Amino acid sequence: MTELDRIRNFSIVAHIDHGKSTLADRLIQLTGTVAQRDMKEQMLDAMDIERERGITIKANSVRIEYPAKDGHTYILNLIDTPGHVDFAYEVSRSMRAVEGSLLVVDASQGVEAQTLANVYQAIDADHEIVPVLNKIDLPAAEPDRVKEQIEDVIGIDASDAIPISAKSGMGIPDVLEAIVQRLPAPKGDRDAPLKAMLVDSWYDSYLGVVVLIRVMDGVIRKGDTIRMIKTKATYKLDKLAVLKPQMVDIAELGPGEIGVFTASIKQVRDTRVGDTITHERAQCATALPGFKPAQPVVFCGLFPVDSAEFDALRDAIEKLALNDASFSYEMETSAALGFGFRCGFLGLLHLEVVRDRLEREYDIDLITTAPSVVYHIHMRDGEMRELHNPADMPDLTLVNHIEEPRIKATIMVPDDYLGEVLKLCQDRRGIQLDLTYAGSRAMVVYDLPLNEVVFDFYDRLKSVTKGYASFDYQITGYREDVLVKMSILVNDEPVDALSLMVHRDRAEMRGRAMCEKLKELIPRHMFKIPIQAAIGGRVIARETIAALRKDVTAKCYGGDVTRKKKLLEKQKAGKKKMRQFGKVEIPQQAFINALKMDD
Repeated sequence: MTELDRIRNFSIVAHIDHGKSTLADRLIQLTGTVAQRDMKEQMLDAMDIERERGITIKANSVRIEYPAKDGHTYILNLIDTPGHVDFAYEVSRSMRAVEGSLLVVDASQGVEAQTLANVYQAIDADHEIVPVLNKIDLPAAEPDRVKEQIEDVIGIDASDAIPISAKSGMGIPDVLEAIVQRLPAPKGDRDAPLKAMLVDSWYDSYLGVVVLIRVMDGVIRKGDTIRMIKTKATYKLDKLAVLKPQMVDIAELGPGEIGVFTASIKQVRDTRVGDTITHERAQCATALPGFKPAQPVVFCGLFPVDSAEFDALRDAIEKLALNDASFSYEMETSAALGFGFRCGFLGLLHLEVVRDRLEREYDIDLITTAPSVVYHIHMRDGEMRELHNPADMPDLTLVNHIEEPRIKATIMVPDDYLGEVLKLCQDRRGIQLDLTYAGSRAMVVYDLPLNEVVFDFYDRLKSVTKGYASFDYQITGYREDVLVKMSILVNDEPVDALSLMVHRDRAEMRGRAMCEKLKELIPRHMFKIPIQAAIGGRVIARETIAALRKDVTAKCYGGDVTRKKKLLEKQKAGKKKMRQFGKVEIPQQAFINALKMDD
């Protein structure tokens, strides 16, 4: 049984690629938590995609035992969190389970947009924050400048920030000492009724659902019967363990400790993240506040390329949703693509990761439709509907007005590229809210429509600033605007997967660009194919793909010209008939490329 003042719970927060997972590796290695032969890079990133892209997607936890200089052995519970804005939900959950944070800042790059976003989450959760300057051994490192920047931009004292190099292991013992000396011990009452917070849950094919908990009060033991307050379900504990990253069985968990249990729970859906766990007999008086559920902001349709794989896709999506509480889905059908699912994501990176996991882990070829956001459609009779898919747009004569989601975007950019960034935001119908300087870098705050951001805003931002800008956003609410639905017709047939909501002023430009792009992407057929962009019944742009032509007059050498004419007329009639009945095959790649809009 560990005394409360011998426990420290903390998370590591930072911008993408500032070295969170590498620092976690060094802490694990230095304390000998994992045997040297089992150590590998990014120890806590278990998924293939995490290792391949070099990013953290799921927050992971590990328990480290550290013999400190004062002669006592401390138990450190570390939660490694993602840095990407799409996974900010994972970060906010992890924050509530711990009392302190290590703020890792790259000593050569300084404070970035996501550093800010994640630190504010830590401050909201009342954390004690210890600044750590990483990559101090790089020739470009400027620790003094970055310390000043932390104080100016974030407003926390950085005079005793710890200089380290997570890669080489320099300064890591100082970090361990700082965790013990500067972070607060957890509070909790061992004799009170059990109150534990459900931090995360995931599916394991051998154990069923594994639940990560943080005990606030009381003690939980193997074999106890517990009750989830929100779902009102009761379970008997089969296994109680701590993560070192592998599970190690333990007899009991007391206040302030973080561990996992299994209780033959069949579905992750039964374990609501943020729920309060208590004993069935002696229940705690009040539940913990919990988290607000993740709001999906980007929607897109996922369809199997081969419609026979629909059942396999359904199983795969259900299994994936078990491990990812922030991903939602419902069935939908489309004339062009058959049966599939309309899925909601927290952002475009989240969408890409889910799509890659479905294709890789379950071996299914997918067609992804245009990402779209949720619009509020106010009808004339006063009803408000949510529109997830532009193809379901109701009759315009019944619509009073349409509202679209707006975001507040914070962009940090070096001074040299400021003009380009301002131009990009203006092009995307942005409204400038603020512009301040932190050293040689500008911090621009814009009010932007989410619809303009989900396509390729991030890619464009990276390309106009040569990768130096960092970007973070939060949703602020809905606002009315003149939006119209633009349909794309190929050979006079509307293609559901390509219909978009666009702003009326930009519809023609967008339609023209889309038609030109499709003209390059759709292969030529034996008949002429018109590609049109239309708003309602009005065509606003058109391109025509010329027909492939067989030379039917090749066998006529000399002779009467009417023979040639007859053959050409016959060919023309055949082409006309073919155009009526012919089906246009649009390749999968054409869908994906047509949706990557470049200005």
